[in-house]
Amino acid sequence: MHILIVGGRGQLGRAFHAVLAGQAGHTVTVWQRPEHDITRPQVAQEVAALAPDLVINAAAWTHVDGAEAEPDAAYAANALGPAYLAEGCERCGATLVQISTNEVFAGEPGRFYREYDLPAPASVYARSKHAGEVAASRLLRRLYIVRVAWLFGPGGNNFPTKIAAAADRAAREGGTLRLVADEFGNPTYAPDVAQATMQLVESGHYGIYHLVNEGCASRLEFARAVLEGSGRGQVPFTPISAEEWPRPAPPPRHAVLVNQAAAALGIRLRPWQEALAAYLQVEPNLQPRSTREATP
Repeated sequence: MHILIVGGRGQLGRAFHAVLAGQAGHTVTVWQRPEHDITRPQVAQEVAALAPDLVINAAAWTHVDGAEAEPDAAYAANALGPAYLAEGCERCGATLVQISTNEVFAGEPGRFYREYDLPAPASVYARSKHAGEVAASRLLRRLYIVRVAWLFGPGGNNFPTKIAAAADRAAREGGTLRLVADEFGNPTYAPDVAQATMQLVESGHYGIYHLVNEGCASRLEFARAVLEGSGRGQVPFTPISAEEWPRPAPPPRHAVLVNQAAAALGIRLRPWQEALAAYLQVEPNLQPRSTREATP
């Protein structure tokens, strides 16, 4: 199978490349900006000319707060880009995997969202991602929409690495971490998403899927697991509410995804705590400071 990974330098794109490198029988092409920019209409013709069997769109505008100030750029990457890729796939008979987000849902307290619950995106980022889902589905039948949440993976600038950096700074300066206790989601490991997505593609069942690690957590619970697992559990913290951490694009409070559709096919991701433990073993930036300083 000839597989095109779009956005290959991001943490999810790298995870897909790593998974596919370990599988025989695949030819992998990786596209990245500026050589291949999905915000340009001509990318549809570029896809059609390459004629891959499968396109994995791991490219996106992911600066959630920045999207509020630059909506045109967010919509170009997250809505027009998937439309152009879907058009190219339709021309050459390829299948598309479009990566989306839990933030397409309103995140009502206590709600758990299944694949066919109605989206109600609030922020510019969330609306642009939902627009990408809609655009791709209107143009292409051979489509997998894969929603993920709270993604982390090797080499990424993600929540665990930010928490570890903040903890190191607090330890140096004698400060205290402030951790949001009333925002909930699914911590999800990028390599697990990549592996599960390829299982999904092999199934041949197109549609919408929630590929998240089992279980959910608050930001505070996720942060504490990172701190304790990385040898930073001694850093003091204070629980706060989301209102005490104002952002230009407030995230949904309880956009917790349920993997029902993929689970029906026998595809499940391990509990997020197990995935985090595996991640902590391979991410150098999350090793305790003493360990990193002792490494030659």
